[in-house]
Amino acid sequence: MRCLLILAHPRRDSLCGALFDACAEGARQAGVECRELILGEMHFDPDVHAVSPEQQSLESDLLRAQQDIQWAEHLVFVYPTWWGTFPARLKGFLDRVLTPGFAFRHVTHDRWDKLLSGRTADLITTMDTPPLVYRFIYRAPGQQALARATLGYCGIRCARIETFGSVIAATADQRQQWLERARSVGARLAEGALSTGQRRRQRVTAWLAALRLQFYPMTWIAYTVGALLAAAGAPLAMTPYLLGYLALFLLEAATVFLNDWFDFASDRLNRNHGPFTGGSRVLVDGRLDRAAMRRGIGVSIVGAAAALAVLVANAPVASVGPTAALYAIFALLALAYTVPPLKLSHRGFGELDVALTHSAGAIIAGYVVQGGHWAASTPWLLALPLGLAVLPSILLAGCPDRTADEAVGKRTLVVILGPRAAIRLAMAACLAAPAVAALLALMRLDMAALLGWSAAGGSVHAIWLWRCLQRLANDKLPERIDGPIVLALTFILWFCVPPLIVLASAAGR
Repeated sequence: MRCLLILAHPRRDSLCGALFDACAEGARQAGVECRELILGEMHFDPDVHAVSPEQQSLESDLLRAQQDIQWAEHLVFVYPTWWGTFPARLKGFLDRVLTPGFAFRHVTHDRWDKLLSGRTADLITTMDTPPLVYRFIYRAPGQQALARATLGYCGIRCARIETFGSVIAATADQRQQWLERARSVGARLAEGALSTGQRRRQRVTAWLAALRLQFYPMTWIAYTVGALLAAAGAPLAMTPYLLGYLALFLLEAATVFLNDWFDFASDRLNRNHGPFTGGSRVLVDGRLDRAAMRRGIGVSIVGAAAALAVLVANAPVASVGPTAALYAIFALLALAYTVPPLKLSHRGFGELDVALTHSAGAIIAGYVVQGGHWAASTPWLLALPLGLAVLPSILLAGCPDRTADEAVGKRTLVVILGPRAAIRLAMAACLAAPAVAALLALMRLDMAALLGWSAAGGSVHAIWLWRCLQRLANDKLPERIDGPIVLALTFILWFCVPPLIVLASAAGR
């Protein structure tokens, strides 16, 4: 490991200086490659006189500091806490060194690239205030400012904070114990900056991000609607219900993993990514490597196949073939979203593929595992307005991604039609969904109960969404449209939640 130690006490012969030396000694004895910056010995103007820090020439000591920061994998800051925060010398150093273009890059007024990502840092600080008072009464303002608002803003993750205090009341024995603690902080770097627990939590959060769990509730609701519809008021057969949804969940997981894998080139170029666009970014940001993602893809596909095999093995003989065939067809459609040779999302069919699999695919999957016949008209008709309601959110999600998609030759509908035409298509779909629901409710008595509220509530929501989309189509399209996407995603709920409530109430009677 390459470690940069930064002493930010203005006096070299201080307790901070002794802790700094102990930490450096422990790191070097553990085989860590170390460099040092002693801020009190550096010559630089701590004030920013230009309009922006990058417009002010850097002194030679600051240029060397930037080179050392780029070289380092881990940084250790040793400083005293004065008046609740760190010394002015360290503040001036950070103001001058962490410049735009070196430490971060603004993309829009509220988005930026963290150019120092992948690095970690330890904070070692002394204080006269009792540490518990500083943390719980004062809320650790200096540590929060350095760890989160400064280093975190640039992509440097704070791995450990060691607080030594109260210094004013410390005995010689206590100070000696502190020096041993500082030495152990350096020595532990031989095994990495993060503890075993931190590495485990980092791994778990990376996989949770890769799963993109924000999209799964819609699929589960549609699946449950299909299952309750087939049960016709009777209690659900829970074993096939759970096995069927497990297969569906793992197929959806495999799909998002494969999207990250095959859309890597586009995601890497995408500057407009958000919670609903641009993939999970765990590969792009290095939170997971390709070997781990490959294993995740394999486990999810094998797990889905195993769940389906158990489901089919325990299904009535008459439903074995249809269940296996329907799951296989919709699995193929889901996985083919980005997977060669079909790569539907690269050929203008991706949006339709998502609308189909997240409406008819999910509803029919739930319907057949409860013994329903795949050719029954009711689940397919229920899926029609739901599929139309899914389209606006998928089309809108493609707008921020358009530039990156186009750069790598990905021909989404937004790329083919252009964003304004795609938004107008989304406007048409948001009006069509409640209209179709209302038409079905008028034509069939059973549909009136299932889709009556969908038609009414969906119509109100559709007007709200349509007006929002109209403004987007007529005005300059912003790079990020998270608000309209959320509005489009909640629009979907009108076409699956009311049927779910009606069917669940019937099953409870």
